[in-house]
Amino acid sequence: MNVISNWIRQAFSDRQVVLLMSALVFGLIAVYFFADMLAPAIAAVVIAFLLDGAVTWLKKRGLKHIYAVIITFVLFMCIAVVVVVTVLPLLFNQVLQFVNATPQMVGALQKYLVSLAANFPDLFNQTQVNGWFTDLGREIAVMGRDVLQYSVSGVRGAMTTAVYMVLVPVMVFFFLKDKVMITNWFNSVLPVERGLLTKVWREAVSRSGDYARGKVYEIIIVGVTSYVIYKFLGINFATLLAVATGLSVLIPYIGAAIVTLPVALVAYAQWGFGSEMLSAVIAYLILQAFDGNLLAPLLFSEVVKLHPNAIIIAILVFGGIWGLWGVFFAIPLATAAHAVIHSWQEHRDDGRKSGTTDSA
Repeated sequence: MNVISNWIRQAFSDRQVVLLMSALVFGLIAVYFFADMLAPAIAAVVIAFLLDGAVTWLKKRGLKHIYAVIITFVLFMCIAVVVVVTVLPLLFNQVLQFVNATPQMVGALQKYLVSLAANFPDLFNQTQVNGWFTDLGREIAVMGRDVLQYSVSGVRGAMTTAVYMVLVPVMVFFFLKDKVMITNWFNSVLPVERGLLTKVWREAVSRSGDYARGKVYEIIIVGVTSYVIYKFLGINFATLLAVATGLSVLIPYIGAAIVTLPVALVAYAQWGFGSEMLSAVIAYLILQAFDGNLLAPLLFSEVVKLHPNAIIIAILVFGGIWGLWGVFFAIPLATAAHAVIHSWQEHRDDGRKSGTTDSA
């Protein structure tokens, strides 16, 4: 206990450490209690954060800040409108079709496994197969009910959605336009001695920003490539599977394994076990290998220096705290946590060296 108390006393005797911890606690409390209320503002901040790289790139090529902001914002709105008008309706229809077709696909797979159990009784039997698919049927029923409920609630919340569709872009524009003014305001309310907090903020923003922008590029490349492959192969639900494949890169290791099941299930229901199904599964595995061994290292070679176990633990921890959003933002949050620990250690080591120098 004395070791712990001495460590706490030494750590929190530094005012900059106290300021850093206070900022972290305040941020966590604000997100936990006011996240739902501030959802449009949080979404606008995240989008502006992603678009800021494009603004900076244009400014480095000689454009004034306001012109760089306008060009970036207009391009973003054009892409958003195209996605909302063309991709989302098709995706929503395919989700409903997939949910409706899932019982038939699962039934066909069940028949195959039952016949397989008759040929290999030592591995599993028909009772076990029926038990597996009974549980799976319950899950599918719950999934279908949730999709229907979401669609109904979406109709009821059409006005809120419309407000968000107007409010978020407006906030994104002003966050981009007035970035310096907003940053200066925050600096004015913080203590003058905030070297540690500034260092942590810069490192976290730099690493998380590079990671987030790289992840957007990765999702787009993997999603578009998989859509082209699925359309070429003629597999059903190509848009839905392409979106799922693109989003699978958000959850390293786990996402690729999870999406394998719907790809294989759709291919089996469409063609049965044969060369067509094998081609679809192999194409998916090659795409994931391309992403894991070439694309991701190329985009994130120096951005995220986290051990694979640390990434998995971050997914489990933040997913347990914030659910699906925690899973999506697990790696940026883990990167920010790594920046805090790294900067704190450097600050502590600098303090020890300074103390040693002074005593000498």
